[in-house]
Amino acid sequence: MKMRKLGKNGPEISALGYGAMSFSDFYGPTTDQQSYAILRACLDAGVTHLDSANVYGMGRSEKVIGQFLKDNPGTRDRFHIATKASITRDEDGNRCFRNTLEHLESELDKSLGKLGTDCVDLFYVHRRQAELPIEEVAGHLGRLVEKGKTKGIGFSEIAPTSLRRAATECHVDAVQSEYSLSVRSPEMGLVQTCAELGTALVAFSPVGRSFLTDTPLSFETVQDIGGWVGANPRFQADTYPANIAATDPFRAYAAEQGVSAAALAIAWVLAQGPHVIAIPGTRSTAHFAQLVEGWNLTLTPEQLARIEEILPIGWAYGDRYSTGQWVGPERYC
Repeated sequence: MKMRKLGKNGPEISALGYGAMSFSDFYGPTTDQQSYAILRACLDAGVTHLDSANVYGMGRSEKVIGQFLKDNPGTRDRFHIATKASITRDEDGNRCFRNTLEHLESELDKSLGKLGTDCVDLFYVHRRQAELPIEEVAGHLGRLVEKGKTKGIGFSEIAPTSLRRAATECHVDAVQSEYSLSVRSPEMGLVQTCAELGTALVAFSPVGRSFLTDTPLSFETVQDIGGWVGANPRFQADTYPANIAATDPFRAYAAEQGVSAAALAIAWVLAQGPHVIAIPGTRSTAHFAQLVEGWNLTLTPEQLARIEEILPIGWAYGDRYSTGQWVGPERYC
């Protein structure tokens, strides 16, 4: 089992974590019992890192984790728990971001209540508030560490230059970014900067929002789900068939190697550096087993080269976010 340090000063955690957005209905309906089954599977497999956020299911994700911990005494110490805050609504109900210490601490306090713990292991600023200097925001996170409410700090979807600025105030344990064979932008500086500064790069959506699996979400399912997924540029009528066709050879190669496509995708992400951690999500214990398969798979240079031939940089059709979905994440080059 691959274990990796969370940043230069952090604890060792499983290189494969679990993205608990799937404990909400983001990718389709789920139940608390399905979520508990995933958490039991994490324990059985040795997956220690859980990633949640206050906005996942409007608190549902954190509540599910908290209830599981309550129902299974002694399991809190077996998990490394991360959560996030800053995405909120303004007085008119419009989505906005708040990075003030008051807001972050208030939301973290609520998250601690839902999780049933007095301290999380990692607390992220979910989206950066552009009007506030990131050095100031890093200082806010440092105050939360001093108060004993989180052991580590991080940022989600920031640029390498922002990470460097934040690190002048205090060490940043982790940066979370979308990273997979279908999203290679972190290689334009973020992978390298994280390695240089001793910051973990936590890769979300490492199986390409299902495109890098044996059973991608069907176009009909995407339309039924609607919402964020239905609006995503890669799931539209003019891009979805092209993305399926582009990834079919990857599925075929995985089958030739005797592994699932999801396992191959996870193994590729983890091969990108000893500081990279993958946090896929799923509602299925069968799919979870494929993710664990990838965690235990070490790819040869020949396999890595062949994967690059099959899915070179820039193969995906459609941007990873729509115009509205790009509000918040920092683009960089």
